Amino acid sequence: MSPSEVRIPFGKVELAGELIVPAGAPGLVLFAHGSGSSRLSPRNRFVAGIVRDAGLGTLLFDLLTREEEEVDEVTAELRFNIPLLAERLLAATRWVRGHLERADLSLGYFGASTGAAAALVAAAAAPEEIAAIVSRGGRPDLAGDALPRVRAPTLLIVGGFDTPVIAMNREAGARLGCEWELTIVPGATHLFEEPGTLDQVARLAARWLRRFLASPRTLRP
Repeated sequence: MSPSEVRIPFGKVELAGELIVPAGAPGLVLFAHGSGSSRLSPRNRFVAGIVRDAGLGTLLFDLLTREEEEVDEVTAELRFNIPLLAERLLAATRWVRGHLERADLSLGYFGASTGAAAALVAAAAAPEEIAAIVSRGGRPDLAGDALPRVRAPTLLIVGGFDTPVIAMNREAGARLGCEWELTIVPGATHLFEEPGTLDQVARLAARWLRRFLASPRTLRP
């Protein structure tokens, strides 16, 4: 599986990405990176590899341009602009639908940190399009009023030592309008840097995404 370098248009800018779709894949997962990260995030790339091992395609792409990332490194304002990030994720979703040869692919989102909030907001705006969501150390609380409108089954994964984020995820999960689960990885901090913890995240994510992207979908009313 050789990656395809892609450019996703959004207004006056283009977002760089890497697309890999294994032969016969039933679905494709779009990755929304978190605060101060990009498509080159080693953590997301590791998870993407496990997701592909499960037979699914992946699209890792930059939610911000290089120039915007330079500004954000100083101000940290764009990484928390959830409406902007969600609009760009939706633009990537539309781009995927318009450029892939297979119209039958189910689509899912994997979001990390603030990218998880963007994934939830985007999924709420396109309930017929997104079949599953996984959040890694995410801030689903930042999705706000979009939470009850999410219809895609959602897995929230949080580190056992990430106490404030556990509470945020539990409260946000209770507001979701979909099937959801909160899984706590013991011994893990926010970035899952402890040995073996990111592997647990990747396998939990791959199992959840494969389950819902490979099966016929029924929307909850």
